[in-house]
Amino acid sequence: MHSRILKWTILPVLLLAVSAFAAGPAGDKLRIYFIDVEGGQSTLFVTPQNESLLIDAGWPSNCAVNSKGTFDCAPGARDADRIVAVAKKAGLSKIDYVLVTHYHVDHAGGIPPLAARIPIGTFIDHGPNRELDKGITEKDYADYRKLLATGKYKVLEPKPGDILPIRGFKATVVSSDGSLIANALPGAGQNNSYCRGAAADEPDRTENSRSLGIEIDFGKLRLLDLGDLTKDKEFQLACPANKLGRIDIYIVSHHGWDQSSSAVFVDAIHPRVAIMDNGANKGGSASVLKTVAAAPGLETLWQIHYSEAGAGDNTQEQYIANPRGPDSAFGLELSAAKDGSFDVANQRTGVTKHYLAQ
Repeated sequence: MHSRILKWTILPVLLLAVSAFAAGPAGDKLRIYFIDVEGGQSTLFVTPQNESLLIDAGWPSNCAVNSKGTFDCAPGARDADRIVAVAKKAGLSKIDYVLVTHYHVDHAGGIPPLAARIPIGTFIDHGPNRELDKGITEKDYADYRKLLATGKYKVLEPKPGDILPIRGFKATVVSSDGSLIANALPGAGQNNSYCRGAAADEPDRTENSRSLGIEIDFGKLRLLDLGDLTKDKEFQLACPANKLGRIDIYIVSHHGWDQSSSAVFVDAIHPRVAIMDNGANKGGSASVLKTVAAAPGLETLWQIHYSEAGAGDNTQEQYIANPRGPDSAFGLELSAAKDGSFDVANQRTGVTKHYLAQ
């Protein structure tokens, strides 16, 4: 997302119980908090070693996208405040690492107000902004660089194939600044039959295609977050060979907009669970909802918001944190064990769904 006018337009056991997610350390579990930042992204990971990684920080103020596809921002620091509240719930007094996937306002805009509210150790980014739009993206990048210029923070600029220095899981960079991993991840690299008849999309020229994306291994569990990486880059990762292999948890790229999450890619990674950080009027394209729901092996699609654009293609209401109506800032929480089992909880309902190890 980069301008004021949006141009882009069988089964596990369902535990009918109050969420088992408690504040503070949780033993040997990996905890993941999907924070409602109104169609931006902000995902907090807390490892068993109590190290923390935040991927993106949402909007700079109280921003929302309306049904016309435009957004306006009111004074305040809604997303930074929501992130800090979740961090405190998780027992954190600081955030060790903040990964900036790219410099669009709904991902990077919230960084300065967040840094004013909670200590941050290290920033991870893809390097310089490449989207010279003389507008919002350049401003948000300048604000971010101004923060770094204080000298208070460490900065990492990893390349595809690098492993992030986070204790508790293995996070491999698979995309950054328009480049992708040259070789398949361990256990991947098989020929992708879904590529037959598929063609690559036109190259994307925005910051989206430069997203810093990672694949996380936690024991037998595999999770993928590619930021807003676009279909042209997905094709290179998936065809003719699938460089990523099968993924247990797919954080749906680009908030579920149809510039990302092609069928040839989603089918190849074969996710068990997909989590979409869409807003009511941002992301959640009907075509992507259909593609993800139809992916082979998918057990559940979870959404942060009901998608107005998705209409009848939205997932079932119990898997939506914020259904139609006034926003209540509910998120989703995931707790994973190294054997590959995990739980996803809806903060709105308190219902947790358990996924057995495979």
